[in-house]
Amino acid sequence: MGLLGILVGLGLLVLFAFRGWSVLLLAPFAALVAALFGGEPLLANLTQIYMANAAGFLAQFFPIFLLGAVFGKLMDDSGAVASVAGFMAQRLGERRVILAVVLAGAMVTYGGVSLFVAFFVIVPMARSLFRAASIPRRLIPAAIVLGTSTFTMSALPGTPSIQNAIPMPFFGTTPFAAPGLGIVASLIMLGTGLWWLRRAEAKARRAGEGYGEDVQGAAERAADDELVRERATTAREFDPAEIRHGRRSEAASPVASAILPLAVVVAVNLVMSLLVLPRLDVSYLSEQRFGGTSLAAVAGVWSVSVALGAAIVATIVLNWTRLPSLRQTMDAGANASVLPALSVASLVGFGAVIAGLPAFETVRDWVLAIEGGPLVSLAVATNILAALTGSASGGLTIALDALGPTYVELASHTGIDLALMHRVAVIGSGTLDILPHNGAVVSLLAICGLTHRDSYFDIVMVGIVSSLLALVAVIALGEALGSF
Repeated sequence: MGLLGILVGLGLLVLFAFRGWSVLLLAPFAALVAALFGGEPLLANLTQIYMANAAGFLAQFFPIFLLGAVFGKLMDDSGAVASVAGFMAQRLGERRVILAVVLAGAMVTYGGVSLFVAFFVIVPMARSLFRAASIPRRLIPAAIVLGTSTFTMSALPGTPSIQNAIPMPFFGTTPFAAPGLGIVASLIMLGTGLWWLRRAEAKARRAGEGYGEDVQGAAERAADDELVRERATTAREFDPAEIRHGRRSEAASPVASAILPLAVVVAVNLVMSLLVLPRLDVSYLSEQRFGGTSLAAVAGVWSVSVALGAAIVATIVLNWTRLPSLRQTMDAGANASVLPALSVASLVGFGAVIAGLPAFETVRDWVLAIEGGPLVSLAVATNILAALTGSASGGLTIALDALGPTYVELASHTGIDLALMHRVAVIGSGTLDILPHNGAVVSLLAICGLTHRDSYFDIVMVGIVSSLLALVAVIALGEALGSF
């Protein structure tokens, strides 16, 4: 009955989340259903396991949600994101339209701008470029997914994405874990995705397929769509409802002022991770008032938080005259972080209840018995949970909450570098999460005025297939050469 309860709880969560129900309600309800089937005390599971673990996730990662959303909103309202996108379009757009869209998305998201902020800025630019080049607009979502939701989310060393931050407390790693393998994975994702999009473009030209007709007002309707909002907030760290709050600058930011804050994120993150934090005397962290923790458990979150904080200051200083309502902009960014953080924390609480059920030992044993060793089983676990939840961050946290200590122990016994496990876990969470019910996919299609039937197959090829190929390569190289 306990195993049946786990399956029923997961089924309810997936089914009703796909129908647009709030995960804030679904996650505790599904967790209690699973506990009921297992004959476990309901109130104790709710308050002592579900709430304690959800609160623990917020305590660890809310600074990254908060600072990331504020930074993204400042970049948007100052005109910096539009300036970066326009710069790429000007340099590459006439002859390499698809590459311009992909690199524009990659530049802003690797620099720390929230995904949904990038969507609302890059989609209009992509429409203009694709229309001028007579490339079918159905390829726009795939180009944007390739640039924003693949290698810059899970593979590039130092990416400030929440997915790259989640394994750090579990494995004691940094945002730059396994940098060489991350670069290899990034090149595979980018190369495979661009090859597919160029192939699709050539096929469309041979068939005489043009740009098509735009759906007017699609972006505005997407920003106000409650169904889109509920799905989106479990996928990434920005609430789309806040995108229209604040006040945007009427003048675009100069390119230098737009790009510099993105560079600050990467540079400060690198300096904090590799130079500053390792040299600090933080023995006080062992005191109970600081949670009796260690630098390894907090260094990753600290470095990303400081990097985003520095980028916020840089954005304000460089674009002071182009932020007509600074308080409203920062308020909107702060508000945009709350619902995504609570949504993912709710999924974490659900996973903690499931992991605490006696029947979960059967699931754990099955996962660990997967042929291929710990790296393969870790990749399978993160893939499955990300696919079920439609959330890379939610699926990854559930997997590591339930199995993280086991994989740390396995790593010590088998000699696997924890940095390699970090990179495999993150890339694994960013593959099958891009299923049809994924909030980022639903939101992007709505903003573009397209349907799954129009564009989803191309999204699968550039988002899922390219990431799976990269994941296989990283596991193979890691097992043969170790972490590098």
